[in-house]
Amino acid sequence: MNVDTRTRILLIEDEKSIAIPLAEGLTREHFDVTVAHSGTEGLALAEDAELVLLDLGLPDVDGADVCRLLRTKLDAPIIVLTARGDERDRVRLLEMGADDYVVKPFGFRELVARIGAVLRRTHRGLSDDGDDVVQEIAGLRIDHRTRRVTIDDREVGLSPKEFDLLAKLAEDPGAVVRRERIIEEVWDEHWWGSTKTLDVHIASLRKKLGDPSLIATVRKVGYRLDAHA
Repeated sequence: MNVDTRTRILLIEDEKSIAIPLAEGLTREHFDVTVAHSGTEGLALAEDAELVLLDLGLPDVDGADVCRLLRTKLDAPIIVLTARGDERDRVRLLEMGADDYVVKPFGFRELVARIGAVLRRTHRGLSDDGDDVVQEIAGLRIDHRTRRVTIDDREVGLSPKEFDLLAKLAEDPGAVVRRERIIEEVWDEHWWGSTKTLDVHIASLRKKLGDPSLIATVRKVGYRLDAHA
């Protein structure tokens, strides 16, 4: 698998029968794995994580609250491990800051593939020589090297997925990007979830940018970053 072998993964899972073999398997895949057996311990260890695997069924703190707190502390992608499989629960996971989810029971190879896909998306957008990585669009400044966004000199805190979504729309400001293309390239070509996930993230992105007119909806087609907003 083609991922950075130095990637530090924080696994927050209270069941040792799951955590130990999962950590051992990820270590064999050349990840640096730290295991936390509670939400409190996970939050204390999160600072250096480059990716978090979070089980929602924790003994001390609700996993949803842990996810929200993690999102305020770090920009690392979060993959939730959940037994909840219906659409409402999946949308809720993404609303609270998760970048992806895997429904239990899951196969180890599936999880590794999801990790690889999330890491590739997170590190996308850099040019080989480091040039042309800052865009200025209608008061919006997107720094692809640092993955920071400001609008009218106000920094906007985006989740990794929200940044990737904005970066995709910014590839060709003013042009309509079809829903199918966004799902395939920002999420995954094998995405199994509802496309309502995209609408949830667009709504969150508009709210954080503070100017809904920046992202226009083209009904039944897709979305457009309005370069003249």
